[in-house]
Amino acid sequence: MDTKLSPWRNVIRWFDSSAAGQEEMDSTQFNWVRVIPFITLHLIALFAFVIDSSTTAIVTCLALYWLRQFAITAFYHRYFSHRSYKTNRFWQFIFALLGNMAAQRGPLWWAAHHRAHHQYSDTEQDLHSPVQRGFWWSHVGWFTCDASFKTQYRRIKDFSRFPELRWLDRFDSFAPLLLIALLYVAGELAAYFAPGLNTNGFQLVIWGFFVSTVMLFHSTVAINSLGHIWGNKRFKTKDQSRNNAFLALLTLGEGWHNNHHRFAVSARQGFYWWQIDITYYVLKVMSWLGIIHSLNPVPKHILEEGRQTGVSS
Repeated sequence: MDTKLSPWRNVIRWFDSSAAGQEEMDSTQFNWVRVIPFITLHLIALFAFVIDSSTTAIVTCLALYWLRQFAITAFYHRYFSHRSYKTNRFWQFIFALLGNMAAQRGPLWWAAHHRAHHQYSDTEQDLHSPVQRGFWWSHVGWFTCDASFKTQYRRIKDFSRFPELRWLDRFDSFAPLLLIALLYVAGELAAYFAPGLNTNGFQLVIWGFFVSTVMLFHSTVAINSLGHIWGNKRFKTKDQSRNNAFLALLTLGEGWHNNHHRFAVSARQGFYWWQIDITYYVLKVMSWLGIIHSLNPVPKHILEEGRQTGVSS
């Protein structure tokens, strides 16, 4: 039997991404089984409109949005994808675990795909380019096919040598399920010991995980889609990456996307003082605390290059 066509293998891969081997998967055809968890995530989030809400639940939703948004941009992106600073192995694992709780698959998969994006940005080989395939494919289509599924270990040899990272990458549903369990327990404990908070386990799971994760997903992939069609180009790059102040606020600094494509290994994406980059500010504090070190700066000649263009953002 051709296991590539088996829907049951795709179901198993919801929990074990290495199930039935890691042979080449090149198809860009829609894989309906792969999309079921994504659709389910959105459908369950709609329960927020029919259950009671509370200040506790909404605060939890927003807190987990910002925490996990930071984990994606600071850890998955600036650390695992671009190595823009250094840390020790303990913190590296904590970073990977927190990023994995965003339900955007494992750290090795995420970083390897992002490295491929930079190599082929806005060419035919860029799997999520809105220039090549349109907005909706770039935003929500590219991960629905087999071509996007495999972790490209050849692109991530520096981090794939760590078995704990490979484990998280293989069982990439572990961290999201752990977060759901923690939210449920916290909600039930709050209902019992602090009823004045007006929350419970089910409510915290709906708002703290499902609503928050839907918000987080769409803000993250907006950098793939809107970040290449909406905004200004301060630097002359080979792609259509754009700077967008609104996206930068929404994603804690990722919206300075044209800056990033000009010098991707910088820990700072808001190159100039007026370009707000909250992630970088937090990374600086983390460096003062000794959690990370050796943050890569923006070279002076690139800063001067950007000043010459006269672009306002």
